[in-house]
Amino acid sequence: MKASRLASAILASAFGLGSFAALADVPAPQDIPFDGVLKIHVDATDIAHRVFRVHEVVPAKQGPLTLLYPQWLPGNHSPTGSIDKLAGLVVKANGKVIPWKRDPLNVFAFHVDVPEGANSVDVEFQFLSAQDTRQGRVVMTPEMLNLQWNSVSLYPAGYFASRIKAETTVTFPAGWQYGSALEMASRSGDTVSFKPIDYDDLVDSPIYAGKYFKRVDLDPGAKTPVFINIVADDPKFLEIKPEQLKVHQNLVQQMYKLYGAHHYNHYDFLFSLSDKMSGNGLEHHRSSENGVGTGYFTEWDKNVVMRDLLSHEFNHSWDGKYRRGADLTTPNFNVPMGDSLLWVYEGQTQFWGYVMAARSGLWKQEDALDMLANVAATYDKGRPGLQQWRNIQDTTNDPIIAMRRPLPYRNYQMSEDYYSGGQMIWMDVDGKLRDLTGNKRSIDDFAKAFFGMKNGEWDVNTYTFEDVVKTLNDITPYDWTTYLRDRLDGHGPLIGGFEANGWKLVYNDKPSAVTKAVEARMGGANLTYSLGVAVGKGGDIADVLWDGPAFKAGLSPGMKLVAVNGKEYSSDAIKDAVTAASKDKNQPVELLVKNFDEYKTIRIDYHDGLKYPHLERINGKADRLSELLKAR
Repeated sequence: MKASRLASAILASAFGLGSFAALADVPAPQDIPFDGVLKIHVDATDIAHRVFRVHEVVPAKQGPLTLLYPQWLPGNHSPTGSIDKLAGLVVKANGKVIPWKRDPLNVFAFHVDVPEGANSVDVEFQFLSAQDTRQGRVVMTPEMLNLQWNSVSLYPAGYFASRIKAETTVTFPAGWQYGSALEMASRSGDTVSFKPIDYDDLVDSPIYAGKYFKRVDLDPGAKTPVFINIVADDPKFLEIKPEQLKVHQNLVQQMYKLYGAHHYNHYDFLFSLSDKMSGNGLEHHRSSENGVGTGYFTEWDKNVVMRDLLSHEFNHSWDGKYRRGADLTTPNFNVPMGDSLLWVYEGQTQFWGYVMAARSGLWKQEDALDMLANVAATYDKGRPGLQQWRNIQDTTNDPIIAMRRPLPYRNYQMSEDYYSGGQMIWMDVDGKLRDLTGNKRSIDDFAKAFFGMKNGEWDVNTYTFEDVVKTLNDITPYDWTTYLRDRLDGHGPLIGGFEANGWKLVYNDKPSAVTKAVEARMGGANLTYSLGVAVGKGGDIADVLWDGPAFKAGLSPGMKLVAVNGKEYSSDAIKDAVTAASKDKNQPVELLVKNFDEYKTIRIDYHDGLKYPHLERINGKADRLSELLKAR
């Protein structure tokens, strides 16, 4: 008996699974062509109930057939397919309903027996999208929708996803327009038919559609077009000033100057400006999903902290979609992914997201410096877990461990720190490359060598850790293996790249403009580097720095601040209290807090004043950081 079937038999005996035991075997994907074309129609008109209605025709022949719902999602790097929202599954053959059985050991797999004489099965189900954010991302509102093909399709097991051809149609609400990397074949009223595409590329090609829509050309006249497709809660939010358009057009050109090649035949930013549909940022090869609040354009000065979103997701077309870690590249969406190289995939993209926001003009240079100061402080003092027990490499497991669920002590537990911690490692690499070569080579050279080949091709090009090391050695010889592993596996601060590039991290009592913007978004006060606490809207404690002053005094996340030094809580009141305690060493910061149904007073013996991070020039050292951030 095969080992997997033996295990199934044991489980069946132990748990009374009976005849289901044999179902534990899902056909492994093979690199052979699927015989036929998967046809998928989605009715997306039920915006009142927020329901997507799906009808599929799956070519099949007599005998067993396993249909899979995508589980391991690209960009999520985790088994987070929304199987809980699939409902109403009915399978038919020759016009008659045939039974299906969910695999008890693989709940994303559905088994059917195709009867004699049938050459296909009809599959119908509904995707019941979230009604509010407690159930997940809201992807359908009265004004817009976000259709992700992994949510609204089943596909046959036993094949590489790239070997399954799919034809799709979508019926949109009346009069709505859409944006997608998919290419239209025809349109009849509000039903759009798309050109055939491989199933893996289909899942990589979501749709944004909306009542209020604008499509803007970001590279006018180019042979390879780049568009931004915008949906909004109201037409007024679609207004774009010429200078705002210009910096988004700059982004495309700065990316081309960095890499010297692109890996798509056209590219579409999908961009929602909404206070109803959930925000997001998700990369795809020829598009990206980007969602922010309504005021991105109309309240430009208030949204600085979100303006690296498009540069980050665009960069993923090169880093993550074209060049992809070998262990992350799987034959279909139900084979487990390996996330060990996310410090490149996400870490370097986080780095370039910041740099390209500056080079394009999405950020002023001072904005970029302030944003970088906040990240540097995180990996200087804001991650005690990094110093005490975890490392950046281990956090590449967190898409599977935590799946972005809220954590009680984020700073101590750590989570997906391969993003910003990886960003700091690549800042360090840039400084080292410049030092080793007398500022003749930099991380720009790595980017072009590693990602900037085969212009126009977009088949996945995999890499390993050894490939990263080899490319760095080709730029300038060094013991890059030890250099990278020390930072990935070590427990020290990750801010060396700033000093190498002529800057140092300092703390003072003056919040930067970016810090003020962050506090405005959270509706509270970020006192992480002084009291060791971040306070959210209405006095809710969002985070408490592990072993920091507030932690030692007894404060914890989940409590609520009621009063400060005997007066009603406000963000100004707690800052004033910290300042007062710095002038009177005998005066603690006294907080009245609510913990469940109890009230208690907590006194924090802290007297070092407010501390906010800034980057400051080092006298006598070349300013290579400004050079890095300067437009090409």
